[in-house]
Amino acid sequence: MPEIGEVARIVHYLHKHLVGKTLAVVKAQHDENVFGKVGTSAAEFEKALTGKEVVGARQQGKYFWLVMSSPPHPLFHFGMAGWWKIRNHETAYYKPSKHDESTWPPKYWKFTLQTAEPPKSEHAFVDSRRFARIRLIDCAAEEMRNVSPLKENGPDPVIDKDILTEEWLVQKLQSKHVPVKALLLDQANISGIGNWVGDELLLDAKIHPEQYSNTLTPAQMKQLHKSIHYVCSTAVELRAESDKFPETWLFKHRWGKGKKDDPQRLPNGEKIKFLTVGGRTSAIIPSIQKKTGDVKADLHGSSEENEGSDEDEEAIPKKAKKAARKNQKAKDEDEPETDGKPAKPAAAKSKKRAVKDEEEPEAKPAPEDEPPPSKRAKAKPKAESNGISKTEANGAKASKLSKRRAKEIDSAPPKTNQPQEQETEEPSRRRRAERVSYAGM
Repeated sequence: MPEIGEVARIVHYLHKHLVGKTLAVVKAQHDENVFGKVGTSAAEFEKALTGKEVVGARQQGKYFWLVMSSPPHPLFHFGMAGWWKIRNHETAYYKPSKHDESTWPPKYWKFTLQTAEPPKSEHAFVDSRRFARIRLIDCAAEEMRNVSPLKENGPDPVIDKDILTEEWLVQKLQSKHVPVKALLLDQANISGIGNWVGDELLLDAKIHPEQYSNTLTPAQMKQLHKSIHYVCSTAVELRAESDKFPETWLFKHRWGKGKKDDPQRLPNGEKIKFLTVGGRTSAIIPSIQKKTGDVKADLHGSSEENEGSDEDEEAIPKKAKKAARKNQKAKDEDEPETDGKPAKPAAAKSKKRAVKDEEEPEAKPAPEDEPPPSKRAKAKPKAESNGISKTEANGAKASKLSKRRAKEIDSAPPKTNQPQEQETEEPSRRRRAERVSYAGM
């Protein structure tokens, strides 16, 4: 996710290529997640910006906005994978993309802008995962930070240094009993600190990310304040260009796939370990970030990953989320909703069905010589369809059998001197003929 440094990079490009120009063409395609979830539409966005001049670009943490010649002003949040592209200019921060100038607008675009003044500048906002948010804020430009959602966010470590003082941070840390990294990631406390920035400043402060915020010593809190300003200011000044980051930063060594016999390490040989804090995968240096107070993992079970894991740093949370989605899907299929109410558990249904079966009397079995109900139902229409009753049909069958029997007797060979065999054979034939006769009735 783009954090304070990456957003500062885009604001820099906006000042360079967009501020002071008029928007001649604005095109947007509606996305219910990106526009709709925050009460905006693509049509409203086009109408609000077309023909207006961009007079400024500003930032607060992970949010940034354009100051227009008149309200409303568009407010942006990149979410997990959003970004701002400028045609014929590379804006990527650590993984430059291959230019394909023949394809414009780029893939996953949400809106495009084109300036009126030469040289014309073309811009596009893209988001493949649709977690970005685009709002229109109808207020005076100087009041932007006093309205939602900006007013609910904490101070920016770079532009609000007069607010984020050491005394302010000490009061914030001591007022909460949560893992210190979870506190830093909460944008309501401090704006702009994300996963990688949080890991960098905690390593710089030599604080374990799981340690509860109100157990830090005065010296640790003092150092944490310095580390917040140092890491955030460095990321913004370098516009998140990772090649320029200090070699001792985790950012340059945490990515990629480590092996059990060769885990990721810093240049000085210190091994990088991964654990989950505040729902995010954290990178730490165990030999530096010691536990000096209550730690969540010690109280509620360790959340650390195995040392030397061969999993990618970001692959572990992805697999966990995928498994959670599978479990939730299976649960939803097993427990469908009925009339807006959740269905009863399958075990309860089975128990209820068993009780019902016990209460109902057992059905009497049909006689062996009587065909099943389905066959009886089919036999009746077949006989009556020819205008013949069941009795008449059975009589006709018996008559045919009698004629056949008479023919067999006439064609029988003459009697011999074996009366015992004839007496034995005759009853046998009679019994077979009777069985045939009964079967046809």
